[in-house]
Amino acid sequence: MRDIPVNTRPLDGPPPRIDGPEGATDCHIHVYIEGHAPQPGGPPIAELATPDDYVVVQRRLGLTRVVITQSNAYQFDNGATITGLKAIGAETARGVVVVGPDTTDAELAEYHTLGVRGARVMNLPGGAVGIDGMAEVEARIRGLGWHLMVQFDGREIERHRRALEAIRTDYIIDHTGKFLAPVPADDPRVDTLLRLIDRGNAWFKVAGLYETSRTGAPDFADVAPIARRVIAHAPERVIWGSNWPHVGVARENYPDDAVLLDNLAAMADEATRRRILIDNPATLYGFA
Repeated sequence: MRDIPVNTRPLDGPPPRIDGPEGATDCHIHVYIEGHAPQPGGPPIAELATPDDYVVVQRRLGLTRVVITQSNAYQFDNGATITGLKAIGAETARGVVVVGPDTTDAELAEYHTLGVRGARVMNLPGGAVGIDGMAEVEARIRGLGWHLMVQFDGREIERHRRALEAIRTDYIIDHTGKFLAPVPADDPRVDTLLRLIDRGNAWFKVAGLYETSRTGAPDFADVAPIARRVIAHAPERVIWGSNWPHVGVARENYPDDAVLLDNLAAMADEATRRRILIDNPATLYGFA
């Protein structure tokens, strides 16, 4: 008997309008795999979401490479992420794990060999490591050349600015800045975000617009302008992720992955999209 139901989310459908060129990368998915149980402190797992499930989504979108991000449900247990990496292979997959006080140097070395290139910092409910633990994590990963993937309520960016400025490795400002109540693109807090990017080690991930948008699909008109402003300002520092399998979203509001990819067409021209989907992820994640 399965403890967690198999996936019932829609995986296939009409392709996106824009082509996914060879080497195009989805920089943010999660996997939920049989035999890996949710951990105390994290959210429950409603359904499995396996590497085989994602292959269907990936094929539909015309993408080639993927970054598996440790789910909050698993907290400090990176087992499912590592299982997913092994299933897909380091030629086309990378990983972002959670690094805790009990993570050994030997584990970090093994993770690196398997394709891990980042550590997750989640300063929102359910996160395993918050910004208060970020400096300790950075010290552990710096020698490996990994980056930090940092998610927080963008409305609090000034509160976290000094901690972000102190980061010496590369780091990603996750989920389109994750302004939990959308703000205009010319908001002073977006100005702060751009200044952080201009320091040279911050990246910006366009992902999860549906999580914070009040106006909704297909345009996410209250959130997308922030992404457009960042892309226009620093296209060389932007990556994209689907955030599949969109956990925590009611089925009636479940986003269409093709629509999420097509949002880039309204944000960037073809040359810039290639940069976001291919060149920038190759630089950050070390894809050949």
